[in-house]
Amino acid sequence: MNWSDALIQLQYDLGAPQELSWLVEGVTYFIGAFILANAALILALLLIWITRKVISRIQDRIGPNRIGPYGLFQTVADALKLLSKEDITPASADKISYLLAPVLSVVGVLMALAVIPFGPALIGADLNVAVLYLVALGSLGIMAALMAGWGSNNKYALLAGFRVVAQLLSYEIPMVLAMLAPVLLVGSMSMQRISEAQSLYLGPINLGIGWFIFLLPGAFLIYLIAALAEAEQTPFDLLEAESELIAGFHIEYSGMKFAMFFLAQFLNSFFLGAIAVVLFLGGWQGPFAAQIPLLGPIYFLAKTFLVYIVIQWIKGTFPRVRIDQMMQFAWKVLVPLALALITAQMIIMKLPLPIWINYVLLLAANIAVVVAVLNILGSYFEREQVRSKRAFAPRSLIGTMQPVQSSSGD
Repeated sequence: MNWSDALIQLQYDLGAPQELSWLVEGVTYFIGAFILANAALILALLLIWITRKVISRIQDRIGPNRIGPYGLFQTVADALKLLSKEDITPASADKISYLLAPVLSVVGVLMALAVIPFGPALIGADLNVAVLYLVALGSLGIMAALMAGWGSNNKYALLAGFRVVAQLLSYEIPMVLAMLAPVLLVGSMSMQRISEAQSLYLGPINLGIGWFIFLLPGAFLIYLIAALAEAEQTPFDLLEAESELIAGFHIEYSGMKFAMFFLAQFLNSFFLGAIAVVLFLGGWQGPFAAQIPLLGPIYFLAKTFLVYIVIQWIKGTFPRVRIDQMMQFAWKVLVPLALALITAQMIIMKLPLPIWINYVLLLAANIAVVVAVLNILGSYFEREQVRSKRAFAPRSLIGTMQPVQSSSGD
């Protein structure tokens, strides 16, 4: 029973008429949506601070440390600055597309909160098609970026809008195929049921560590790479390549409309990590989470923040790839491997063998995918001589400066 049903049951126990259940249910859903939406806005400030701190440590910098303890209030100051900035709308812009784009980008991300299980009974709506619902929400972000590029009436923004169709739609295919792996294993698209299926009992005690990543590492790797592209994170941040597109599809936006795009980007990165936690890392499952419900949200948030830090680790380490390299990797590597993996999983699950043999075969297929992806990436790095952002080691110039010798002898 979730918290909304519990309140309705409490109403019945207190003697309230049954006809008022719809009112209580509506009020509880409104309160829940209000809390989740505002919590997401506050979460964005924390995510920006984590991004700055993680990348600064990776690149041997300090990061924000002046405003507030450990620089925690720096993102608050940035938000206040964006609130006070002038909101400019280009005279030649398509007003409807231009104004709706930042709203759609945020709404599409916030609506994903409805089906994410934060605990054993802490979920907005336990839809039986929750995975399909999340896939459908991805189109809102794509449409928002395309509307921003088209409505701005700017050639750089329009070119970035074309890249939206090329990048996000291309990487959505392997990501959806990777999401199908745990769905096929559980036989349900409910996010709550997928979390519950990752339990591991030792006698009467649920250890909660029967995570699908141990059985489906190949699907998890494909999902993680595709999620980096869907979240527009390095090395796939080509929609905002400042060296090529100035600022990308949001070049003509200022003030809070500009901030809304970045709010959606940071939250999208976090929620894609949350989806990965539910599908592959057990969700709220953990030691004694079934016996102590309060541990469920703690485990879930800890895993999600860990995945987010890993995403920022990648962002602060690898350089941006070219657009042709990114598209080739999607269509020539990830899509064929994901199709092969899902096909192999369907065949293995239908074999009339003991369940443990099916699991061994499924694990072998996933390990083969991991090896294939790592070999392809390794050969690419060797061929292109790609170095990480930390490959440059600056040396002090103190005591090494010499006077310039004139060639004429003066």
